[in-house]
Amino acid sequence: MQRVLWLALIIMIPTPTYADEGLWLFNNPPLKLLKEKYKFEPTPEWFAHLQKSSVRFNSGGSGSFVSADGLVMTNHHVGLGALQKLSTKERDFVKEGFFAKTLADEFKAVDEELFVLMEIKDVTTEVKGAVKDTMTPTEKFEARRTAIAKIEAAAKETTKLEANVTTLYHGNQYHLYLFKRYDDVRLVFAPEQAIAFFGGDPDNFAFPRYDLDVCFFRVYEDGKPAKVANHLKWSEKAAQKDDLVFVSGHPGHTDRLNTVAELEYLRDIGFPFLNRRLNRMEVALTVFSQQGEEEERQAKDMLFGVANSRKARYGGLQGLQDPAVMAKKIEQEKKLRAAVESNPNLKDSVQAWDSVAKLQKVRGKLIKRYQMLEGGQGFASSLFGVARTLVRAGDEFSQPIEKRLPEYNDASKESLKQKLFSKRPLYKNFELHKLADSMHFMVEVLGYNDPIVQKILAGKSPKQRADELIASSTLWDVEIRKKLFEGGKKAIDESKDPFILLAKLIDADARAVRKQFEAEYDEPSKQAYDKIAEAKFAVEGTNNYPDATFTLRLSFGTCRGYEEGGQQIPFQTEIGGAYTKAQAKNNKPPFDLPKSWLDRKDKLDLSTPFNFVFAADSIGGNSGSPVVNRAGAIVGILFDGNIQSLVWDFVWDDKQARSVAVCTPAITESLRKVYDAGSLADEIVSGKR
Repeated sequence: MQRVLWLALIIMIPTPTYADEGLWLFNNPPLKLLKEKYKFEPTPEWFAHLQKSSVRFNSGGSGSFVSADGLVMTNHHVGLGALQKLSTKERDFVKEGFFAKTLADEFKAVDEELFVLMEIKDVTTEVKGAVKDTMTPTEKFEARRTAIAKIEAAAKETTKLEANVTTLYHGNQYHLYLFKRYDDVRLVFAPEQAIAFFGGDPDNFAFPRYDLDVCFFRVYEDGKPAKVANHLKWSEKAAQKDDLVFVSGHPGHTDRLNTVAELEYLRDIGFPFLNRRLNRMEVALTVFSQQGEEEERQAKDMLFGVANSRKARYGGLQGLQDPAVMAKKIEQEKKLRAAVESNPNLKDSVQAWDSVAKLQKVRGKLIKRYQMLEGGQGFASSLFGVARTLVRAGDEFSQPIEKRLPEYNDASKESLKQKLFSKRPLYKNFELHKLADSMHFMVEVLGYNDPIVQKILAGKSPKQRADELIASSTLWDVEIRKKLFEGGKKAIDESKDPFILLAKLIDADARAVRKQFEAEYDEPSKQAYDKIAEAKFAVEGTNNYPDATFTLRLSFGTCRGYEEGGQQIPFQTEIGGAYTKAQAKNNKPPFDLPKSWLDRKDKLDLSTPFNFVFAADSIGGNSGSPVVNRAGAIVGILFDGNIQSLVWDFVWDDKQARSVAVCTPAITESLRKVYDAGSLADEIVSGKR
């Protein structure tokens, strides 16, 4: 399963590419490529409609409006967190599924936020104009941060939309994104996880697949279903072999523009450290889950995400360890550098690659301490996250906007409050288990005798210290959180809550390593990549796309299978294949079809197209993205990539790599004949309730 996760972009050979590659900006789509290769000339209205029909789940993932009455479709695994928070010991929506037959039955998600991109503005001149060559790296960083904060604040004030300035091309461009925000999000339908994730971990990043990885929500305004001006028309016909299709979604992060030196850092330090953490978390969560059914339910969402991330990161690391992949990156960089060095107008950019290489050594020295303290990896408890937010809110919101940390700007204040005051269920034993394990990990990484470790432990073992924090905290109570937030710095300073005291205890050290990281690595890296991006534009022009930034992008490709192990893998599966595979696996988990599917087998058209693959660019964060045809009608919903696609973090290749989606006919077929949800099927087909 694809999931919103981490990192940055690809240096391409300095000649035009005609492969179906690219996470394209909606304000700079590949019009020439589409016209020359596919004889397709989408209008500005085509792009605008698709843009405003696309939805971002801030919890991680994508979606789309599929009716004028605010109905949103996404993946089951994107909605899994919301399902988990709504579930109880008595009623498990993840395991049992859910369908609201009426509006009154639609459950309000605990703290879900959805965003729709309404407008994009280029603010590169304003941001870059604030940075002067005579400034120190710290001054440059602060000048840029101040400029961005003022742009966002002014935009929010004038438009009343959520405003966010996004860095593109490693700092060579800055775009202001204006979003409409929905915070009343209600659950409409979810199938059982057994069919949404049929095949489980063995089939993850594989094909053929047989997954109904779909979930429906509805957004409300003023207590009523929102009336949306743009929604996607539903195609009752499946995509056909060789059809051109488009993906509109929010890819999280790619590293395709990174230099070879930075990829070597990720290969040798970054990914191994991340995988070490993910492995440990997966073991800890698995151990907790094995204590009983209720423990398994409590840990399910987090364990799913960690296991998925672990497998994805291993796939990415394997790509970086593949000599052929690195050789391709080396050759691309060599050609670009040669073009730059031969151009006297680009002499200021020549040393940028060497600068990036030197900065990786600085990054390697700081990253572990940064992640443990500022990244919070040493304190894996929701209560610590609440405490840190409260402590920093007390400090940051008392300062002028240009002096604050970016995450405490006015533009994101409502989202911050929604998360802070979330009434999502928290479980003491689960929080204790996570916190104790992460504190043990912190001791291993930083060393038992590190002064900050000794201050944190206060003479106790990690388990004892975690016990103490969990047992005596008052932050379980949302009303107490509200009082502390509203009371500001004074209330925070007077609080005796142990998590508040812990957050204050480490705050100076965390801020110090953050400031050092920003001044010694982050800002110099931006400046170096700015030079590389300028050189790249000079050599290649602007007909390339930036790395993924969890902002709306367009990709495209054709529906086609691939060859693997000497066998031809078809581009599409059918519903009947799920029954065949379940029978071959004796209907044992994770190949066990839910009872609803076993009971209704004779009612289903088993030849209905189920899942399909296509050669369009996607990455974690694209989960839930609509897949549309030339007419802009939705023919599928993206939910995964095959194992070969994991190299797309760093370099594009479509020989075997494919994106994976659920076919629209499979969704309506199962809604009508398995779940007795004909009213929902009627709504998505007609586009209205």
